[in-house]
Amino acid sequence: MDISLPQKDFLVLTDFTREQLTALLDLADDMKHQPEAYRNALAGKSLGMIFHKQSTRTRISFEVGMFQLGGQALFFSPGDMQLSRGESISDTAKVLSRYLDAVMIRTFAYDDIVELAKHATIPIINGLTDFNHPCQALADMMTIRAHFGKLEGLKLAYIGDGNNMAVSLLFACIRMGMHISIASPPNYTITPKAMEWILDDAERDELDICLTDNIEEAAKNADVVYTDVWASMGQEEERTKRLHDLADYTVDDMVMSFANPNAVFMHCLPAHRGEEVGASVIDGPASIVFDQAENRLHLQKAILYGLVK
Repeated sequence: MDISLPQKDFLVLTDFTREQLTALLDLADDMKHQPEAYRNALAGKSLGMIFHKQSTRTRISFEVGMFQLGGQALFFSPGDMQLSRGESISDTAKVLSRYLDAVMIRTFAYDDIVELAKHATIPIINGLTDFNHPCQALADMMTIRAHFGKLEGLKLAYIGDGNNMAVSLLFACIRMGMHISIASPPNYTITPKAMEWILDDAERDELDICLTDNIEEAAKNADVVYTDVWASMGQEEERTKRLHDLADYTVDDMVMSFANPNAVFMHCLPAHRGEEVGASVIDGPASIVFDQAENRLHLQKAILYGLVK
């Protein structure tokens, strides 16, 4: 397959249409099943990877993915660059554009990625911010489509903290034609800023979008039940309070019983068994969490190919 993404960067899923994201999913599927066809697709290309947050899946999938496409990936921790000593984002972007073919950055503030993309002449890929996690959410769409054979018309129920993962799943579901319910305690629902992104989105009118604090209401008739950790990176000081406030939002066998009989369980990992999810659920037959993890590799290879080739 041959595809070029219409945007220079991959920052937020709402930048793309359903048709464009579907083409990206098709490419990821092709790469998964015919990897040799893309073995040297990015030969001679270099990806810079900037990590201000720790990572397992993001780093390994991008690094291995770039290698499998014939290119190279360079890892930069916070102390490896002059950003940590006060060099501006704009200067960094201009310098990296002279050396690299693309940059993937995993950081805290979404606005910092926007600023980097504004001044860079090469593609910038959002590997995660506190606002959103588009690579993960699109890999999740790939996983759901592989399991059910479709996306449109399915329902996803997200249970727990309305964090960056909840926001990205909201954006992904709207783009791909899925209904979504998000159950969170009142003080942990997704932010008004996130909802503002979709207020004028024509594709949301045909979909059921439910924000509630009622787990049974959210999970009822769901095809996918999804959760994430209750204390993300950067929230360690809030951990005790969050464990208390979210204690009733564990995805256990009872929660799964509210969903459709053939519903699957998803989690972007790392997981804390006994907190946001019960061991019987994440390690049970409905769990497809390791399919999710694997598909990060194939989806991110598709993004790299679409932006860099």
